[in-house]
Amino acid sequence: MNFAKLGAGFLKKSVSYMPKYIVLIICLGLLGCDRVATPESDTKNASAQLPVLPDFSAYDDVKEKKKAFFSYLLPLIEEANTRIIAERQVVERWYLAPDELSDRDRDTLQELLIKYRVNTDDEDEQKALLLLRVNTIPPSLVLAQAANESAWGTSRFAQEGNNLFGQWCFREGCGLVPEARGGSSRHEVRAFESPLESVESYMRNLNSHPRYRELRELRQQEIEQQGYASGETLTQGLHGYSSRGQEYIDEIRNMIEFNELNRFDQPQSRENVPADQQPVPRG
Repeated sequence: MNFAKLGAGFLKKSVSYMPKYIVLIICLGLLGCDRVATPESDTKNASAQLPVLPDFSAYDDVKEKKKAFFSYLLPLIEEANTRIIAERQVVERWYLAPDELSDRDRDTLQELLIKYRVNTDDEDEQKALLLLRVNTIPPSLVLAQAANESAWGTSRFAQEGNNLFGQWCFREGCGLVPEARGGSSRHEVRAFESPLESVESYMRNLNSHPRYRELRELRQQEIEQQGYASGETLTQGLHGYSSRGQEYIDEIRNMIEFNELNRFDQPQSRENVPADQQPVPRG
């Protein structure tokens, strides 16, 4: 595989679908700006300032519950994706201007290689793999999976552990023990300090785990073809997310279509969409 050619082709179109203010951040980074991935301490401080997960079970009207769920989650998705872009700008600077990297950039890159499970010592392969993995997740996919996995934010794991995506952990005390867990099972449903932390962990999982390689390849192809990736297309890369297989994929895709979530994936920033054109969840 020609990793240099792959990286150059993907990099060329990778930011064309992003909101203008995000593209500006990337451009500043490529010009030598010192802004890099958000330090973990800053992330925790920001997470602590976010509102706690609302009690969505208090909504009797289904449409109102959906509207409240989407309204709450969209800013978290935007924040998590913006942080990924801050990481990505360091990767792009490494690819385009390696001689201009600061010591802080180099430290960040070492952290990203670990975070995104890049297990090769070949520098060209490292660059290409990070360009494929360090990228945003379409909001429609995040919204649909969060709604599905957390029962619209009403599940026990969402309310008690801020876990919106059903993520497991395998260390005793790392989360909540499922009531239906078998006697030989040792997994727990991971508990997070905030819903934002749950969103970031979910995105990191899709961006780094080997089982979602197809999803990342589909994302690359769509960005090359139309300038942005759609959640509806990326659902086909979720074969490893649920034991239900294609049935689960079809369910997530139907949720995206039924709730008209695809418009959140469009190049136009959600902030620029008039309120009367925002999607209204249907029954």
